[in-house]
Amino acid sequence: MKAISITAYGEPGVLEQQELPEPAPGPGAVSITVSHSAVGLVDAIIRRGELAEYDYSPKPPLVPGLEVAGTVRAVGPGVDRFAVGDEVATLTLPGMGGYAEVTVAPADLVVPLAGTGVSREQAVAGFANTVTAYLSLTEAVRPPSGGKVLVHGALGGLSSVYPEVARLLGATEVVGTVRRAEQVDAALALGFDQVVLAGDIAEALGDKRFAVIVDPVGGDLRLASLRLLAPMGRLLAVGNAGGQPGAAVDSNVVWGGNIGVVGFNVGGYLAADTTPAVAAAQAVLPLYTEGKIKLPVTTLPFAEAREAHRRMDAREVTGRLVLTAP
Repeated sequence: MKAISITAYGEPGVLEQQELPEPAPGPGAVSITVSHSAVGLVDAIIRRGELAEYDYSPKPPLVPGLEVAGTVRAVGPGVDRFAVGDEVATLTLPGMGGYAEVTVAPADLVVPLAGTGVSREQAVAGFANTVTAYLSLTEAVRPPSGGKVLVHGALGGLSSVYPEVARLLGATEVVGTVRRAEQVDAALALGFDQVVLAGDIAEALGDKRFAVIVDPVGGDLRLASLRLLAPMGRLLAVGNAGGQPGAAVDSNVVWGGNIGVVGFNVGGYLAADTTPAVAAAQAVLPLYTEGKIKLPVTTLPFAEAREAHRRMDAREVTGRLVLTAP
C-alpha cells in the first residue's frame, strides 16, 4: 500500500511516500480503506522532533495521522459491530498510521456514519476532536455545568469544537482567544460567545472568572490564565503549541487560589481502555446530526502531505486540513 512516512525529524521534506505492507486487523480491531485523513498539529509536532525525548512519543520512521474516515476493509476476530464496506470514521490509536491507503483501529473507537447524515469530510475534520473534548471535560475535570469556559487557540482543530461540547455539558458561556484581530470573526462563527486577543486577556475579560480554561498553547499564556480561574477552577492543559513547554506554574498561585492544572492526552488516556470513547461518541454524535458543529475544511491530495505540513508550520490553517485519497 502507499503511505506517507516521517523518515527522520525535520522540515516537511522528511515526509516521503513509500510502499509499505498492508496492516491486518487483530482481535477487536478493523482495517479501513482510508478516503480522508486529517492533518493534526500533533503530526507536525512529532515530525519536528519536539517530543523526541519523551517515551510516549512515536519515533521515526512512522506513518503519522490519528484521524481517518473511509470504509471497513476487514474485521478482526471478535468484532461483530461492523461489516466490510461500512462507512466509518475513527481515531487510529494506540499508534498513528492515518496517512496511508489502509490503516487499523480498535473497533471501540470506530464510529459508523451510515444514516447519520454526517459526511466523511466533516467526520474526519471534527468527530475525533469532539470525542476528545468531551472526555477532557468529563474525565479530567468536573463538567462545567453552570460555569464559564475559556478556550485558547480558538481556531485550532481541537479548540474549535469546545463551544458546543461545553454547552452540551451545561456551560453558561464559552469564550475563545485568538492571536490576531483579523481572526476574531472566524472564531465567532464557530460558536464562541465572545472572542478576545490572547495578548489582552486580563484587560478584555475584566472580572470574569472561569470554571475551566482549555489551553493547547501553554507558556506565558498559561501562566497568565491561572488568575482567571474561579475558585476550584481547573486549567486543562491539552498541548504546548506556543513552544514553551518549560514554563513553570507558581504553586503559590495554585494553592492560594484553590485552583488546579490538569493535563489531558487522549492517546495516553485511551491506551489502556478504549471503552470510554464509545459513550463519548454516542454523547456528541447529535452535535453533528443536528448540524451544530460544521467546521471549515481545506482538502489536499494525499500526495501533497508536505504542503499540508508547510501550512501547519506557517500557521496558515483555519479549521482543518484533510488529505484525500488518490
